[in-house]
Amino acid sequence: MKKQRGFTLIELIMVIVILGVLSAFALPRFADFGQDARVASLNALAGALRAAANIAHAQQLADGATPGTAVVLEGASIAMVNGYPQAVQAGITDAAQVAGDYQIAHGAAAGGEEAVYTLTTGAGCTVTYTAATAATDNVNPITAAPQVVVNPNGC
Repeated sequence: MKKQRGFTLIELIMVIVILGVLSAFALPRFADFGQDARVASLNALAGALRAAANIAHAQQLADGATPGTAVVLEGASIAMVNGYPQAVQAGITDAAQVAGDYQIAHGAAAGGEEAVYTLTTGAGCTVTYTAATAATDNVNPITAAPQVVVNPNGC
């Protein structure tokens, strides 16, 4: 009597069919990571804006400068208002070194103005930086630190 070794062709085909059916159900759940990637990109941008604002603020404090005095970070002059970067190209955008994947709409040079960063792949996918505010610009006390708000709708 001979001993059987290995698997028969039918057994191998059945395993392949079962794996095919399982993958047909599982694949759609993991196929679209695009939205998650866009939201992660926005969160990374928000973190970069917060960090850049705090680094510029710390540099201004270390310099002993007044709240509206520009600071120099990595060779770039950063426009400041109320002790934090302005919502302009020469302010928060240069401080965070943001370029490439975002469309940017800047506010004016005064405190409380906004810079809106829009992810080019989604119209509603935005990060908004709002400059610090004070009762009178560049005069202490500062009434509100800068705000960074992520809006992932439309990603």
